Amino acid sequence: MTQESDLEGTVRMRIRSLRQARGWSLDNLAERAVMSPSSLSRIETGRQRLGLDQLTALARALGTSIDQLAETINDDDVVIRPERDEHRGLTTWLLSRGSAPAGVTVAKMRITDEAAGPQAVQLGVHPGKEWFTVLSGTVALFLGERTVRVEAGEAAEFSTMTPHAIRAHGGPAEILVILDHDGRRTHLHPPESGRSSAD
Repeated sequence: MTQESDLEGTVRMRIRSLRQARGWSLDNLAERAVMSPSSLSRIETGRQRLGLDQLTALARALGTSIDQLAETINDDDVVIRPERDEHRGLTTWLLSRGSAPAGVTVAKMRITDEAAGPQAVQLGVHPGKEWFTVLSGTVALFLGERTVRVEAGEAAEFSTMTPHAIRAHGGPAEILVILDHDGRRTHLHPPESGRSSAD
């Protein structure tokens, strides 16, 4: 089966599924799309090629777009692949991918780097607040002159105007973090010259 026929089969399946989800018969959708029920039946079953004019009419009748009907299927809408930053000892999974409230990013992070103290870590500041919970291991949260240990099952919230960084303590750690726009820019896409903090 060619890629083109695979896509056409997917489009046909989506048309039929959307029609059935709305509780419409072939007659109902055919009337809305201004075509005969027999033509629609042949389109859905693959006995008739689907023309652009028919696709446009069907998309409009179903309250969707041609782009959505013809969207290619791959695993990227389901599988969240990790982004690794070996330099900072950090692996990140972006969990929100557009589903979180505007301006908020939810991420899972695995931190493997460790530091003896705040002098060994470049602390950063940016506007806002941050929140994280430790899923496994222990993290050292450097806040200015303080070092706060946060254990698995515990959470932390702090002002990001306080110089801060997060490192693993005593072995790898995993956290779930909520970042605002400034936090995402600072921690997920740090400038090349200042790559050291991992939170």
